[in-house]
Amino acid sequence: MQIVCGKCEYYYVTHDRSRPWGCRKFGFKSSRLPSHEVRSTTGMNCAYFTEKNFNQTSERDRHGG
Repeated sequence: MQIVCGKCEYYYVTHDRSRPWGCRKFGFKSSRLPSHEVRSTTGMNCAYFTEKNFNQTSERDRHGG
């Protein structure tokens, strides 16, 4: 299975130019995508991948904007 970090609830983008991507579950920031970091470190795919629940409505729709 191919892990897509952008679809995981633990993935986030940092403001650190040298380490722009992070994983809240593992608690790290990296210059590589977290799934690549986990794979190279452990030799396995990320065991904590949890797909985000994407809503069809936008932020503007929810707040009447």
